[in-house]
Amino acid sequence: KRRVLFTKQQTFELERRFRQQRYLSAPEREHLASAINLSATQVKIWFQN
Repeated sequence: KRRVLFTKQQTFELERRFRQQRYLSAPEREHLASAINLSATQVKIWFQN
């Protein structure tokens, strides 16, 4: 399975959100994912790493 490369904008948003809040609930994860065009699973894994 290929590794997903995040765009600069996606990375920026993920890092910004992570600084505000280390853990996201499922609805928060869904909302962030749709806002930056990723799946909720991709967001979850990014936060875990």
